[in-house]
Amino acid sequence: MTRLLLLEGNTADRRARARALQVRSSSEIYAVAIAAEFPEIELDVLNGADPGESIPQGRTWSDYDGFVITGSSLHAYEELFAVTNQIELTKQAADAGLPIFGSCWGLQILSVATGGKVALNPKGREVGIARKIYLTDQGADHPMFRAKAPVFDSVCIHYDEVTRLPDNATLLASNSHSAVQAALIPIGKTTAWAVQYHPEFDLHQLAQLYTLYADDMVRQGFFASNNDLTTYSEQLTRLADNPTDAGLAWQLGMDEDVLDDKRRRSEIIAWIETCVLKRG
Repeated sequence: MTRLLLLEGNTADRRARARALQVRSSSEIYAVAIAAEFPEIELDVLNGADPGESIPQGRTWSDYDGFVITGSSLHAYEELFAVTNQIELTKQAADAGLPIFGSCWGLQILSVATGGKVALNPKGREVGIARKIYLTDQGADHPMFRAKAPVFDSVCIHYDEVTRLPDNATLLASNSHSAVQAALIPIGKTTAWAVQYHPEFDLHQLAQLYTLYADDMVRQGFFASNNDLTTYSEQLTRLADNPTDAGLAWQLGMDEDVLDDKRRRSEIIAWIETCVLKRG
C-alpha cells in the first residue's frame, strides 16, 4: 500500500488559532487534495514544529513512499526549533531516498537545507492568486508541468521568497513577484520537486485564510475594511461552490487555472504519478 508522510509546518498554537476560526491546517488541506485524486493512498501527519514529535509510532522512513512539505507561517531564516527541526526532518527523509514535494514553506526550507537563501520579499506579500507564472525552458520540458500552459496562475500566500537557489538546483518557473516560483532541488539521495505557490489550495481555503489574516490584509491595503474583505471572501466561497459561474469568475479574474481541480493540482498529481507510484 502506498503511504505518504505529510510534514505539517505550523506550530501547535497556530494550528489551534486556525481551528478556532474553522480554518484547515496546512496538512489537512493537503490531505483533502491528495485524497480527492488518489483515495487509495494512506496519509500520516508529522507535526514537525512541535517538540517531542516524531514519525508515527511503529513506523520508520522505509515505511513511506514519499514526503510532502506543507505550508507554514514560520520563516525559514529564523533560528528557532520549529524551523531547524523541520529542516532536519527533511534531510532525514532525503537521506532515506524518499521522493519529496514541497509547496511554499517546502520550497523555502528545502532551499535553506541545501545552501540557498530565503528572505522577506521587498515587494510585500503575494496573496490570493500568483499571476503569470511562466515556465523556463527546463520547466517546459519537465513532467511537473505537463498539464500546465507555458504561463499560468495559481493560488498563493507568502511573505518570504527564495532569493538564491542552491548551486545544484534547477529553476523551473518564475513570475514578476518572485523569481523562484518552482525548482528542482537535489538533497540527500533524492531530488525534490518544489513550488512557491499552493497547488493544494482550493478557493474555500483561500477564503478561510483571508479570515485568518484579516487584520493583516486590511492593514496592508489589500482591502479597505473588514467588511470589504468579508464580501470578497463570500464571493470566493460562492465561486468555489459553483465554479461554472462565468460572471463571478470574470469579476474575480479567475479561470480554469484555479477553478479546475485537476489543473490546479496538476503538479502534485504529476509528482505522485511520476515519483511515488513508479518508485521501485
